[in-house]
Amino acid sequence: MTVPNFTLNNGVDIPALGLGVFQTPPAETVDAVTAALRTGYRHIDTAAAYGNEREVGRGIRESGVAREDIFIETKVWISDYGYDQTLHAFEKSAGKLGVDRIDLFILHQALPSAFETTIAAYKALETLLADGKVRAIGVSNFMPEHLTALLDQTDVVPAVNQIEVHPYFQQQQLQALDQEHGILTQAWSPIGGITSYRDSARRSFDEPVLLAIGAKYGKSAAQVMLRWHIQKGIQVIPKSTRPERIAENFDVFDFDLTGDEVAQIDALDTGQRGGPEPEAITLETFGRVIPEA
Repeated sequence: MTVPNFTLNNGVDIPALGLGVFQTPPAETVDAVTAALRTGYRHIDTAAAYGNEREVGRGIRESGVAREDIFIETKVWISDYGYDQTLHAFEKSAGKLGVDRIDLFILHQALPSAFETTIAAYKALETLLADGKVRAIGVSNFMPEHLTALLDQTDVVPAVNQIEVHPYFQQQQLQALDQEHGILTQAWSPIGGITSYRDSARRSFDEPVLLAIGAKYGKSAAQVMLRWHIQKGIQVIPKSTRPERIAENFDVFDFDLTGDEVAQIDALDTGQRGGPEPEAITLETFGRVIPEA
């Protein structure tokens, strides 16, 4: 099966669905990546802070899929913000991945307590883009105030904003701002996995609305959630290390939700964030040294 693409604001195509490797141990990452690529995935999302970029690169090489057919995305961690530091962060990530060029290179978080270093880091991304070392640049976990400030102080509009989105937490105002500026919303935890390991009143996988819709199509709650995102124009990066789940998450292109079903899922929004509050991201609490390649 061929995955449909979304086109970024600079004309670069990105697959509508990719594999995320957040919290995937390095020892399991190679097998997860090779399983995904052999299933048909063509987008892998990792990050310097995940500690598994090297294994992602190995999995890509061992998959047998040509590098030019794979869209690689990774992220700069806040400890490497600043112009020169971020240029070096690219060298570290590219070295671990074993590539000369990264398809999508993004800032992992806004750093509100030192936003000038966030701006400097993004300007380094602009330089990397102009030099052809990356094909597209973007941000992650940027709230409206961070995104607006960034747009005011930089030249290149981010291609993506990767944020927490799932039926229980939809960030519709932020999605609308992304759309207004031609920024693709990319969903981390798109199937609400965060509701399974964080304190939550309910798990998305057990949601009766999703199970009922899934029963109609012979699909799981996870597949229904992924289809909901894609139909709404949101790029998704579900995470799994199990080959059968990786394959299940990929099998979402043979059915369409009705407008009423989409509305039912839209109505599940609780407004309750599962991840850390963006303002809580500081070097003091989240800083860590990113090793050299």
